[in-house]
Amino acid sequence: MINAIHTALSGLAAASKKVEASASNVANLTTTGSLSDPNNAPYSAVTTVQETITDSDGNALGVKANVIPKNTPFVPAFSPDSPFADSDGLIGVPNVNLAEEAVNISIAKNTFKANLQVIQAASELSEDLLRIFDDRV
Repeated sequence: MINAIHTALSGLAAASKKVEASASNVANLTTTGSLSDPNNAPYSAVTTVQETITDSDGNALGVKANVIPKNTPFVPAFSPDSPFADSDGLIGVPNVNLAEEAVNISIAKNTFKANLQVIQAASELSEDLLRIFDDRV
């Protein structure tokens, strides 16, 4: 039961990373910048990837989420009045899709619920096991 709780806790941590990444993307939705000047670059949108945590025998112990830049972290946009505009009037805009971020947050919410149910079930099983042990003594 300890393994189930440990696995569920790693799932909660992974879901937290997903929310963290989405929140950062939404908060920086309008953080534009220069396409050519790295000191004034736009916000680089991020995403998460999950990997399985295994022991030395290859047994799965849980998951780990890492925040990484999106494949296309920002895109060009026409804004000739921006202080970041190049000679063609282009600036960098974060590659953030609000619908995608809403889905990511919804997935994280459901992941939280599922992992909390695993922890609750493991706790109830432990209590039942202790009750059975107490009845025998």
